[in-house]
Amino acid sequence: MRNSSGSSQSLDKHDWQARAAEALEKARKMKPGAERNEALKKAGQLQSAADMMGYLKSKELRPPK
Repeated sequence: MRNSSGSSQSLDKHDWQARAAEALEKARKMKPGAERNEALKKAGQLQSAADMMGYLKSKELRPPK
């Protein structure tokens, strides 16, 4: 998949960030308790995954041409 700029990397990273943001928003709307804590933890994990995907697909990790 490609976005309008022609880069599939930013689209994929955006998907992970969108998932994390959605999970965080959903968790914040929940009443305090164990379920909310788990939802916040999951949102944090998704944000970490988004950060890692961005790093792993960055140009800095590619070998020079």
